[in-house]
Amino acid sequence: MLMYHIVKPGESLAVIASNYRRTLRQILSVNPGIINPVLIYPGQRILIPGLPDPSAIPYSISVSLSGKRLSLFRNGRLVKTYPVGIGKMLTQTPVGEYVIVNREPNPGGPYGVMWLSLSKLGYGIHGTNNPASIGKEVSKGCIRMYNKDVLELARQVSNGTRVKISR
Repeated sequence: MLMYHIVKPGESLAVIASNYRRTLRQILSVNPGIINPVLIYPGQRILIPGLPDPSAIPYSISVSLSGKRLSLFRNGRLVKTYPVGIGKMLTQTPVGEYVIVNREPNPGGPYGVMWLSLSKLGYGIHGTNNPASIGKEVSKGCIRMYNKDVLELARQVSNGTRVKISR
């Protein structure tokens, strides 16, 4: 099973590639039907190389911004809920549906012990070097977790896991 991205109005192939941390060349190589990268259209299915179909993954993540909670589900059943820190007023956490596209252990600095990139460039789920920030609106839009929690989460979810962020 492969992962497809459905083009949204206003998206370019370059933006889609960067959101999934793939090069334009990688995207074009697995989508031979795209003759001109500028000529994509809303609703078009774009194959994303190297990521599994999210529907084939038993886990999914739901983030409630108002509750400042991240919930992990397996086959639709709640496994565990974690407290999180979220974006502040001027740099809010983006609402929408994303997938985890890659991960980086020990990214350093404010990102704690693990970084899970979301399919929106510049955003992710990560640990923190400031545990007092959990439960608050303090980030530049990312979802912060206690280091022990993000490690537990990262051990369970694979790249391609769906992440739904809602108010």
